[in-house]
Order: sequence, then C-alpha cells, then structure tokens
Amino acid sequence: MSYCYCGSSLYFQDCCKPYIKGNTKAPTAEALMRSRYSAYATGEADYLIATTHLSTRKFYKKSDIIAWSKNNQWLKLEILNTAETTVTFKAYFLDEKLKAQVHYEHSTFKFDNGNWFYVDGEY
Repeated sequence: MSYCYCGSSLYFQDCCKPYIKGNTKAPTAEALMRSRYSAYATGEADYLIATTHLSTRKFYKKSDIIAWSKNNQWLKLEILNTAETTVTFKAYFLDEKLKAQVHYEHSTFKFDNGNWFYVDGEY
C-alpha cells in the first residue's frame, strides 16, 4: 500500500481512489482538488474530464490531459488556502527534462446536482 498522492496521511485506496473510481463523491471542493491531483499523478484523464464543469469542459482535451499527466513526475501537492468554492495550491513536479517545476493555481469549484466540479483556475 502506498500513501495518497494528494499528501494526506491516508493510503491512496482510502483517500482519493474511491472518488476517482466513482465509488463515492468528493464531499468538498478541497477533496475534489486533492483527488484531481491524484488523478493527474495516476493518469486518470476520464475522471479529470468528468469532474470539470460542463461550462468549461470544452476547453480541455483528453489527449492534452494524458500528455500532461504522463510527461511529468508528480512530487507533492501543497494546499495553501481553501474556502467553500476555491482552493489555492502548489503542485510540485519534474517535467519531461526532469527539471523541477511548481504549478501555482487559485481554482474555482462549483457544487452542481449533488457533485463538486472544477470550473477554472487563475495562475
């Protein structure tokens, strides 16, 4: 067993995996954010598309998500601030040239029809 990619102290199977596999719904925007980071780390593009709000889903291509996921080595997620509908975070990774990178984002989420969705982010 391995710890969850999202940085919690839980095992992946007890943390983000149930959300990614559709066994349960993320209860908060932060939980969805963490599970989406774990989905990038594990190449779960279908989950990333499914958890993007319909109003912005057209801006994301599955092939681009898969490439971003596979071409990087995901190292760590750091949650900087969270509110009901926003999460500010840093995602640390190594790019395809093994150069250290940090993705900073202030993400907006929406609760719609009983589910949390990623809407967009400011970088």
